[in-house]
Amino acid sequence: MKAANLPALVQRFFTDRLRSQLGASPHTIASYRDTFRLLLVFASSRLAREPSQMRMEDLDARLIGAFLDDLEHSRASTPKTRNTRLAAVRSFFRFVAYAEPECSLQCQQVLAIPNKRHERSPVEFLTEEESAALVAAPNPATWIGRRDRALLLLAVQTGLRNAELRSLRRRDVDLGVGAHVRCSGKGRKTRCTPLRRDVTAVLEAWLDEGAAGADDPVFPSTRGGFMSADALQRLVARYANAASVTCSSFAPRRITPHTLRHTAAMDLLLRGVDLTVIALWLGHESIETTQIYLHADMRLKERALGYADPSGAKPVRFRPSDSLLAFLDSL
Repeated sequence: MKAANLPALVQRFFTDRLRSQLGASPHTIASYRDTFRLLLVFASSRLAREPSQMRMEDLDARLIGAFLDDLEHSRASTPKTRNTRLAAVRSFFRFVAYAEPECSLQCQQVLAIPNKRHERSPVEFLTEEESAALVAAPNPATWIGRRDRALLLLAVQTGLRNAELRSLRRRDVDLGVGAHVRCSGKGRKTRCTPLRRDVTAVLEAWLDEGAAGADDPVFPSTRGGFMSADALQRLVARYANAASVTCSSFAPRRITPHTLRHTAAMDLLLRGVDLTVIALWLGHESIETTQIYLHADMRLKERALGYADPSGAKPVRFRPSDSLLAFLDSL
């Protein structure tokens, strides 16, 4: 039996299956591309063979399982990220099962790998003081510092996703009357998000720095192209670490671009904006996704308790009267 050509199958999967047949969005293709880049580099190191020299049978269920474990241990990926990578791998193996029937058993074994269950942790978001400290962390005297300050400020105010921030082009930013940014999110839904005056001023100053075309990125890398997802992750983590000098609450936490998205949502919710409007703002497919923010902040629950209390007394959070008693209560 002739061995299936892995490089050819990968190329057909992206060009024929995703682009031509499914019409997958650029965000989906980019996500799958990143997954296969990580998988092939991992497999190459395990098998001591270049990716272009690999055979289909090399990517068996054992190697895929080892790859998923490595994502968690070496890259500190969350179970949710692990499951997202597994979804991309499954999509490829479903295509292979159809294109190469002789690989059906191998495909079934990979497709049988289950998602990893995980606890849903509380929504992580920044307070107003933390947001201010984060935005103030970049050095405005440098080109990179001015770029990063504009990026962080836009992220905290608009709640754009990682991919949406990175893919913004100059033509997507309108700083005239009714200033807003336009982006294409999940499900190819295009939405416009209005900008505050302070954000508009910072963006206007940033975009005026250099002449560029309408299709050029708003936040280019040092080489002039679009940032990678990892680069944006590192950028946010670096400034969160810098902000921890003046804001100690940053120290034990892992701040990501999605934390800034949650921050924008919580700011809207705490200001009394309706959930349906927040769902539209964030580009959620269903309002059920937005409801996670109702459980994120004790202040919302205390406010609800105040409405329900017949005495009319303002609810207060319990605070132990003594530090030693507080320690004992925490055990």
